[in-house]
Amino acid sequence: MKQVQSNISRRNFLKITSLAGGGILLGFELLANAGAEAITDAPLFAPNAYLSIDPKGIITLMAPNPEIGQGVKTALPMLLAEELDVDWNKVVINQADYDKEKYGNQSAGGSGAIRGRYEPIRKAGAVARHMLIAAAAETWNVPAEECSTENGFVLHKASGKKLSYGELATKSAGMPVPQNVSLKDPKDFKIIGKRIKNIDNKGILTGKPLFGIDTRREGMLYCMVSRPPAFGKKLKSFDDSDTRKIPGVKNVVRTEHVVAVLATNTWAAKKGRDALKVEWEDTGKLESTSDHLAAFKDLIQQKNEKPDRNDGDAEKALANAKKVIESVYEVPVLSHAPMEPINFFADVRDGKADLYGPTQVPGRAIADVAKALGIAEANITLGLPRQGGGFGRKLRSDNVVEAALISSVAKAPIQMIWTREDDMQGDFYRPNGMYRYRAAINANNELDGWYLIAAALNAGRAAAADNFPAGAITNYRTDSQGLSSNIQTGPWRAPTHNAIAFAEQSFLDEIAHELKKDPVAFRLELLDKAKNNPAGKVNYNIDKFRSVIDLVTKMSNWGKNTPGRYKGFAAYYSFNTYVAEVAEISMQNGKPKVHKVYCAVNCGQVVNLSGAENQVQGAIVDGLGHAWFTEITFDKGAVQQKNFNTYKMMRMQDAPLDVEVQFVETNEAPTGLGEPALPPIAAVVCNAIFAATGKRIRKLPFNGAFQDK
Repeated sequence: MKQVQSNISRRNFLKITSLAGGGILLGFELLANAGAEAITDAPLFAPNAYLSIDPKGIITLMAPNPEIGQGVKTALPMLLAEELDVDWNKVVINQADYDKEKYGNQSAGGSGAIRGRYEPIRKAGAVARHMLIAAAAETWNVPAEECSTENGFVLHKASGKKLSYGELATKSAGMPVPQNVSLKDPKDFKIIGKRIKNIDNKGILTGKPLFGIDTRREGMLYCMVSRPPAFGKKLKSFDDSDTRKIPGVKNVVRTEHVVAVLATNTWAAKKGRDALKVEWEDTGKLESTSDHLAAFKDLIQQKNEKPDRNDGDAEKALANAKKVIESVYEVPVLSHAPMEPINFFADVRDGKADLYGPTQVPGRAIADVAKALGIAEANITLGLPRQGGGFGRKLRSDNVVEAALISSVAKAPIQMIWTREDDMQGDFYRPNGMYRYRAAINANNELDGWYLIAAALNAGRAAAADNFPAGAITNYRTDSQGLSSNIQTGPWRAPTHNAIAFAEQSFLDEIAHELKKDPVAFRLELLDKAKNNPAGKVNYNIDKFRSVIDLVTKMSNWGKNTPGRYKGFAAYYSFNTYVAEVAEISMQNGKPKVHKVYCAVNCGQVVNLSGAENQVQGAIVDGLGHAWFTEITFDKGAVQQKNFNTYKMMRMQDAPLDVEVQFVETNEAPTGLGEPALPPIAAVVCNAIFAATGKRIRKLPFNGAFQDK
């Protein structure tokens, strides 16, 4: 009879002896099953929080950062798989729950996930690979230097021996963890830089419950909240007698600021909320967009005694100029409007909170919930589903705190769901702004001075003062003027840059036209000045700037136009990444038609080529759609655009027919990618419109300039 190995578990031993004592011997079948369980009970090889390998050979890679559509649930495990040297098609990818001790900063914002984790996660994979090699070398009694890895196996080519990672898992778990490991040379990459399909594609296409709004838990009630109808109002009183008569409504509770209706389904919760009789009271001024614009017009005439940046003497240059070019640019308030409405699950009981739902900042969310409930952070768990968009909205944790407070008061697990109208009225908006530019042209027909006064809602610094063309102009100054408001604002995809790039890159085009210079040549001339005769500190890499400009002009055949087609150009730097774009348009029935956008990107090493292209293309479509159609306006604190019928998103018929993307090849570490392609696109298309019509667009959304009269 086959002998049971000495590492049989106590559980299996008890099963065997109890059955034998009862006079029944299952023999080989039982021992085979016992052997399988012995494998299951063997130590899991998990040298760090990012990966594990079990004795059956199942390799699990963890994605630590929230997935909001930027592709990190695929790209971050790719870094692990590359250094671990495994077959990508044979790994399991799991989204990690929030765990500060294991994963550190688990956030999604500022295009920083890949940038921040590129080296640490690669090291995690390399450490595991070195331990597997060490285990194999000890097994074979050969030097580790003679061993290599390939597709999840350790090889000893001299002897022809080969062991899978699964076979080595148990032994590797006991090997010393190396402190210093070498990483792969980029020329040896097999996974990084390749096209890898998003791991959730099939689940999304087949409707699997991947998102926070798909959450279903036993005993869960659906919750909708009655919110103030305008900024500057708060809850005074309510009558819920009619609400409680609605079939399916189970409870109505009040927190400090809102009334929540809890029901057995979403529709009942909404009907119950609609039946509430609520009285609101004013807490401050009920602001309108017209108030903001009037204030901006005054603010952009006012010098700030504490400029954001001040090189030379811009005021003197303007006073002595042969000619002054002056323009005012405007951008509206924007909503984040993610396709997945705001939602969150919370189950608060016995001094503990179980949370699950979409957030870009799980660490901050836990801290805020702990403070709101008066419990320890250690008593809060938070799971991270895939998220149907964020764009900066979920950098706020208001939805998480609200769900936790309602669950705590109701003493029930709840899923809080917002309607689109709730989202439009309760957002933390991209602030509107106004930008007054003045450029001094000296007697030599050169750009000699630049003065920007920027005003924006709730803004500290309203301009990216150190961005190009800072450093290229002898007399350069930017001032910011903030307008305080009770309308809540917050980060929106590429904060500050999403507005200032439109104004700045359009104004540069104006200057080039006035000087009768090609827009591309004019920027290259300024970059040469920044390199050879800088004015103050240069906070951008001139060679990288030139790399994307050179690439996009080749891609687009800049300077060679097809009859009836017109091109616009812009180049911009944000989140450590350089982007240059060219749009080719025509005018059809008096309106612009965008045929193609060319985009060159220098973002360091591209991790997932497929995902990177999607990020750039998505940012261009997103930025163009918002520049073309969308704005939020207020009337006495109330949002005027309640849903997508009045807050128009980009439609397929308006989208560019093609967006061609190329990346500058480099082995440098990755920089940001989720946002940098968005800021310049508004100026690119508006500059193309000027080339086609001679009409300069200085106010967004630009659709208003082409409305049927």
